[in-house]
Amino acid sequence: MRSRQIVVLCLAFGLVLAASTGAGAGDWPQFRGPAARGVLDGQKLPESWDVAAGTNIRWRTSIPGIGHSSPIVWGDRVFVTTAVSGHDEELVLGDEGGIDLADDSDEFSWRLYCLDSKSGEILWQREAYSGVPRATRHVKSSQANSTPATDGSVVVAVFGSQGLKAFDLAGKELWQRDLGVLDPGLFGDATSHWGHASSPVIHDGLVFIQVDRHAASYLAAFRAASGEEVWKIERNEKPVWSTPTVHQGPDRTQLIVMGGDWDRGLDPQTGGELWRFARDYEVKVSSPIVVADLVILSGGYRGTPLQAVPVGAAGVVETPVWTSPPGGPYTPTPLAYGERIFFSRNTGVLTVLSVESGELLHRSRLGGNFSASPVASDGRVYLASEEGVVTVVTAAAEPEVLAQIDMAEPIMASPAISDGTLFVRTAGHLYAIGQ
Repeated sequence: MRSRQIVVLCLAFGLVLAASTGAGAGDWPQFRGPAARGVLDGQKLPESWDVAAGTNIRWRTSIPGIGHSSPIVWGDRVFVTTAVSGHDEELVLGDEGGIDLADDSDEFSWRLYCLDSKSGEILWQREAYSGVPRATRHVKSSQANSTPATDGSVVVAVFGSQGLKAFDLAGKELWQRDLGVLDPGLFGDATSHWGHASSPVIHDGLVFIQVDRHAASYLAAFRAASGEEVWKIERNEKPVWSTPTVHQGPDRTQLIVMGGDWDRGLDPQTGGELWRFARDYEVKVSSPIVVADLVILSGGYRGTPLQAVPVGAAGVVETPVWTSPPGGPYTPTPLAYGERIFFSRNTGVLTVLSVESGELLHRSRLGGNFSASPVASDGRVYLASEEGVVTVVTAAAEPEVLAQIDMAEPIMASPAISDGTLFVRTAGHLYAIGQ
């Protein structure tokens, strides 16, 4: 047990270092950043800041419309998507909306914005689509939930049922793909359309797209340079809202994909199945994470436990390495940092687990509701609530609350970290926070 713990710790910190020096020392190229881990060390982020006074606020830029997508960063450019309608939209927080659907009968304008990361100046914006949405959404959702992705040459973004588009970093449109109507919702009710949320992932020249809906779900890979379809596989699964994770290990690279019935590891070049693990849960939203020699799986309605399977698994995995106590996150993706796993349940309960065993190390109430996923840097964890309060805690087994900062607007998007800056998207603005 002791030797395994040492291996876990060494590999975990090795992965943190690799993530920090991968695509670029300051790049955050996709949902949850390098290697989809939510971690970027060596950034010297501030412990606290003050929005009203402007303390440690480098810039604030207004972003029109409503979008729950996260910002991404490549070099000195920040990219973010939004959907602008002709009427005022009010965000529904917590469980107030039940399973209600929004009235999206007006025309929308789906846009990609490019900002200067140093000044917040909008360098360019492109309208990807305009018109009445092809599918509606949950009242807590938006028409721009999916985070874009970039490899430094191309920026790809899924604009819900309107489709997938690719641009170069100067804003020139390169290609587009019609993904069909993306209408996932309450399982078994074909009239329930809660909105698409899975984000694209780019790896080794391929763009991976997970399309889950009431019928004819699929997973596809397209060439990033041209949009050419490389492979496409059908998915006979309950629909989920999870973003796939690409893990590049010493022996193989795999695309790890959540499903309503099975979670799977696939060969990214062919879509062929490497392993599968039965997790029959509805409403999976969080993404799989990899730490050391484990794939950590979470998600499912209301407090589903986390489970871990070997990263080198093959065939059908019958028994997990460990199963955590009940109380897992519903929407946020957990954060594996060092030897611990951090997350807040949607109801504001901060939880810390052991990477090694899944053992519960800590629980405390932060307050508020949570949809955004936590991020970490230099021994601190940053958690943003729907009510707009960012809580900063130490990355310890018994976390200490260092600060709670009110951003004055709701937060649904997960923060990004790049070049000594924490980028936080609120309901109406994008903030750059740094010393």
